[in-house]
Amino acid sequence: MGRSGLVARREEAVLSTPAEFRRWWEERRGARRMRVTEVGLHALERWHVDPVTGNLGHTSGRFFTVEGLGVRVAGASRHAHPVINQPEIGVLGLLVRDIDGVPHCLVQAKEEPGNIDGPQLSPTVQATRSNHTRVHGGRRPPHLEHFVGPGRGEVLVDVLQSEQGGWFWRKRNRNMVVRVPGPVPVDDNFRWLPLPLLHALLRVDNLVNMDTRTVLACMPLPVGRGDRESAADDPLTRSFHPDAPARHTTADLLSWFTEAKTWCDWSARLIPLAEVPGWSITGGRLVDDRRRDFAVLGLRVEAGGREITGWDQPLLRPPGPGSAVLVIRPIEGVTHVLVQARPEYGLLDTVEMAPSHQWLPGADRSLIGDPFTVTIPGLGHGEPPGGPVRHDVVLSEEGGRFHEALTRYRIVEVGEDFPLDLPPAFRWATAAQLTGLLRHGHYLNVEARTLLACLRALVIAPPAG
Repeated sequence: MGRSGLVARREEAVLSTPAEFRRWWEERRGARRMRVTEVGLHALERWHVDPVTGNLGHTSGRFFTVEGLGVRVAGASRHAHPVINQPEIGVLGLLVRDIDGVPHCLVQAKEEPGNIDGPQLSPTVQATRSNHTRVHGGRRPPHLEHFVGPGRGEVLVDVLQSEQGGWFWRKRNRNMVVRVPGPVPVDDNFRWLPLPLLHALLRVDNLVNMDTRTVLACMPLPVGRGDRESAADDPLTRSFHPDAPARHTTADLLSWFTEAKTWCDWSARLIPLAEVPGWSITGGRLVDDRRRDFAVLGLRVEAGGREITGWDQPLLRPPGPGSAVLVIRPIEGVTHVLVQARPEYGLLDTVEMAPSHQWLPGADRSLIGDPFTVTIPGLGHGEPPGGPVRHDVVLSEEGGRFHEALTRYRIVEVGEDFPLDLPPAFRWATAAQLTGLLRHGHYLNVEARTLLACLRALVIAPPAG
């Protein structure tokens, strides 16, 4: 795009109010240019099924492959299913700057082939290594120089975080937040949003994409900066302060988490897709014989305004929406969050902290075993316990790899009658403890990071009324 298509004046690139955001968003939705058609896996251009392994991969050897994941117990094979193997580490980068004393984030309206309803709010940069090294032959993603080149701004966050361990094999992306001192030229797909407004938009179904949510969760945020006495009286605001009293010390929390990693008596590894029993390419899709699990589709994409205007690719389509519930309760005047140690076959470190309840449709977790399978009354089937529902929203997962993958995210506040002593896979933690752990990778899974960002929104962008 030439200079005529760029916005350099601050007042044109900043959206300060919900009304300004809505006008810009309707314009972006009206400018939708992506068309997605299912063509079947065997018809995908530049993708092929290996005649020996059965793996589905790109002819360049880059991007990702669909392979098999095998689970073994005591040396014997017990379970297998397809998995997306994407060893490349991509960049999820958010530019921030202060405008009139308020932190603002540069977001973009980005369409992905798996999105359920057009564009969603993406970070400033959302790019695989194959994208930003231009394996596809297209343009370099805008603003990438702020994250991977010399002379970038002040780095606030730079951490590798996992993604869905039920669908990916050891997938990680680089979550980054970089502060710049002033305006940068942007095109019509990019705008600066105040941090409170961006958090408030987490209450809108299918608007803030997964990559933005995970970066927001990792971002250090000043909370409770207003009236100190009011903040001191609010248990949730206190939960975000590092010096707030916690039921367990951070050392105890880490010791519990480390021990939880020793409870798994199974191991997972990659195997050829041809060796996964009960799965086949039927009707152009990779499906399981019982039609209970996800399917892998072949899609043809036409996309004006992207780094490349057209491509083919597989996408994983789940059989239905998932569920993630975060239970919170006050303990000695400080809101605590209930997390669980949850294994997933595809995680690099096997176990990560997850929401109080997490359910993935179609997933076979029969080999996970105790104590991970012990549930809390009222959470076993995803229905939250009694108490005020502080947050309830349906959000999309990664639209570049998953087709219409939705999760219902809820935060439920319970009273002091809710038990403190719970099964060994569960622990209470403050929001500050969890935020501190996000300075490092492989502690909180991607669903827990989404809910932590939503919890933060209740503090810095409380709902009206």
